[in-house]
Amino acid sequence: METREEKLYSTGKAAKLLGISFITIKRWIYAGRIKAIRTPTKRYLIPESEIRRLLGQQAPKNRAVIYARVSSADQRGELKRQREMLRKYAEEKGYRVVGTFQDIASGLNGSRRGLKKVFEALRAGQADVIVVAWKDRLTRFGFRYLENHAGDLGARIEVANEGKEETPQRELVEDLLAIVTSFAGRLYGMRSNGEKKVVEAVRRAIR
Repeated sequence: METREEKLYSTGKAAKLLGISFITIKRWIYAGRIKAIRTPTKRYLIPESEIRRLLGQQAPKNRAVIYARVSSADQRGELKRQREMLRKYAEEKGYRVVGTFQDIASGLNGSRRGLKKVFEALRAGQADVIVVAWKDRLTRFGFRYLENHAGDLGARIEVANEGKEETPQRELVEDLLAIVTSFAGRLYGMRSNGEKKVVEAVRRAIR
């Protein structure tokens, strides 16, 4: 995972950029008029976004987070190719990449660490766009839900290869078996003979 933190200014530098006195900016911090980060040494640092806000400047919506995913460890080469392709795409679009996240997990897994980090960045206001290679790299099902969720957080999702879904057959089979196993387990109980028979029947049918 790679991240790039927002630029921070000292109170003196921030005061100079805003055209106010050092005392005034300290008053604004205490009054909550300007957001500031307090360091362990009790200094205050002002995020660049706060400077822009107070100057009435709209920050360009070009901060991108890259998200790549493969389903198994033996696909690490594909994972690397995804990252490289997405960085090139972001560069061509004029985006500033502020984070790169990845997962080696099924697209059905809703608890992926990398995916969680992506939306944490959005909630923190650190990114404007999520860039993925294909829709199913983000999620196998529920893409529209995640798209709407990103929109609620003031961001958007861009698919670099829109309309060119290229999921390996093996990965589709693994996801199908995961779905069948889940539902069969609910019907017959996990580890039961009924559940095992259903899963094995599906395995034979799709070989």
